[in-house]
Amino acid sequence: MPNYQGVWSLSTQMQNASAWPIFVATNPRALFFGGEASSKYNVIDYIDITSAGNASDFGDLSAEKWALTSFSSNTRAVAAGGDTSGGRLNVLEYVTIASAGNVTDFGDLTATSFENTGTGSITRGLIQLGVTPSTTTSNVINYVTIASTGNAQDFGDLTQGRAYGQDSALSSPTRGVFAGGYTSSAVNTIDYVTIASTGNATDFGNTSLTRYGMGGASSATRGTFGGGHTSGDTIDYITIASTGNATDFGNLTIDSKYISGTSNSTKGVFGGGKFGSTPLNIIDTITIASTGNATDFGDLTVARSSLTATSGAHGGIA
Repeated sequence: MPNYQGVWSLSTQMQNASAWPIFVATNPRALFFGGEASSKYNVIDYIDITSAGNASDFGDLSAEKWALTSFSSNTRAVAAGGDTSGGRLNVLEYVTIASAGNVTDFGDLTATSFENTGTGSITRGLIQLGVTPSTTTSNVINYVTIASTGNAQDFGDLTQGRAYGQDSALSSPTRGVFAGGYTSSAVNTIDYVTIASTGNATDFGNTSLTRYGMGGASSATRGTFGGGHTSGDTIDYITIASTGNATDFGNLTIDSKYISGTSNSTKGVFGGGKFGSTPLNIIDTITIASTGNATDFGDLTVARSSLTATSGAHGGIA
């Protein structure tokens, strides 16, 4: 550390130059929040992404809700917005990923909204508001500092207003990517922003199909998008540091829309969703650095769609 005059010692300079002892601790636990089937759920499930198996109960949200979104650092996961039987929410609430228990209040979004999309880095969470009181397809992006608590602030805007992004946003440590969604119909738009700054999004390219309600999972370099309405079991991928259209990756084990997705930067997992009108409890997994079809990972505790997932080791943390 520098002294009070801002001068670094020689030993500190050498440690920084050699990247010692700099590292980022990661948490392989993924959380799945909320969702709906015949009713809405306040359930939070968790898995260890490194080991296949069924999900376990983690705790509860503050209300039974669906069409919410989430993001996380390596220690804290935040759930944002959503819809309950009483209407849309502006609520932000969080849990400590390594422990289990119910959520704690974090603050509020800039507007009540559901069908939001969230992603972020180890320090900052981004939330694209979906359906708000003033619009059915918002382009507004909010942000928060994950380690603190407080209300969200305005970040900028997407290139177009859209909703039903579900869990389709993902990130590297520097760049956040928002894909697909719904305006008056499904879209194939991919936008990106620099997470550490503020400002409007820039066009990245297009997904392989027009779709909404898909899940996203990423490493520090590659993003994958699975399922979604109108796309069935499709998985495609992008290289996050570049721009361009998505490329075919493989297929999920079943056609699924309104699905969730997250990763530990090596493996991606896609959980829940809906096959036709049937809610699913299926969790699929892929190896992000390769291409190929998903394989079965295990099951959620409750079959449901319009849920959201995040982890303590996703591509924005790696």
